[in-house]
Amino acid sequence: MSILTETYPLNNGIQIPKVGFGTWQIPGGQPTYDAVTVALKAGYRHIDTAKAYRNEESVGQAIFDSDVDRENVFVTSKLPAETKTYDGVIEDFQSTMKALDFSYLDLYLIHAPWPWAQRGSTEYDEANREVWQAMQDIYNSGKAKAIGVSNFNVHDLQNILEVADVKPAVNQIRYFAGYTEPQITKFTKDNGILVEAYSPLATGALFENQDIQDLATKYGVSVAQLAIKFVLQNGVLPLPKAVSEAHIKNNTQLDFEISPEDMQRLDNLSGSDFG
Repeated sequence: MSILTETYPLNNGIQIPKVGFGTWQIPGGQPTYDAVTVALKAGYRHIDTAKAYRNEESVGQAIFDSDVDRENVFVTSKLPAETKTYDGVIEDFQSTMKALDFSYLDLYLIHAPWPWAQRGSTEYDEANREVWQAMQDIYNSGKAKAIGVSNFNVHDLQNILEVADVKPAVNQIRYFAGYTEPQITKFTKDNGILVEAYSPLATGALFENQDIQDLATKYGVSVAQLAIKFVLQNGVLPLPKAVSEAHIKNNTQLDFEISPEDMQRLDNLSGSDFG
């Protein structure tokens, strides 16, 4: 069984493929269409996009044009971070569904607990509760099979959990060797919420780290393979992004095991090394 077809169970019973293909920073149009097409051919069955990426239409088109049936591809999209009203959520979700040309979404996430220009703000607690109500209504309509959040810290999660009828299924956060957000990760997992790792390669910064290069050489794998496997062995779902066919395929070759000692070594890397 390929790691690409293995799944984690979400807290509502839905199965989510253990490795996703990320499309952040891939321009809409041909670049996204080609990357998703190659990813599907390489065996990926989990594609991650967002309205903010401006490539949803290309993701949807690539899936429809592929040999893989829509129901066999797990697709995630995200509500823009700036949208903080009930009506805004419904409107943005409808525009996402129109862009993808789907009748349902597998997972819909709040992209962040604050507008990007106000990163870290706690002024949106009440607004996030209103947003979550809209997310729950979308979920209850059957148009999204699961709902969750992204970039939420412990406070932001607690704020939602206090009023939630439907618990978030996922918290997608920045997570990589040397930067594993221990407090957020523990709280998320303790509450039965799956952690997803965006930028599992630290947006390329891991390639410059000598310790990781040495370990990759030891295992006879690429730095990317080592970084992705580290995330998986921590029970977290990685979302590697690549555009070249060689890198997309390389990132799927994960049939090796990192020793507990080397996992600890990767965990102890200083996150400050990666910006």
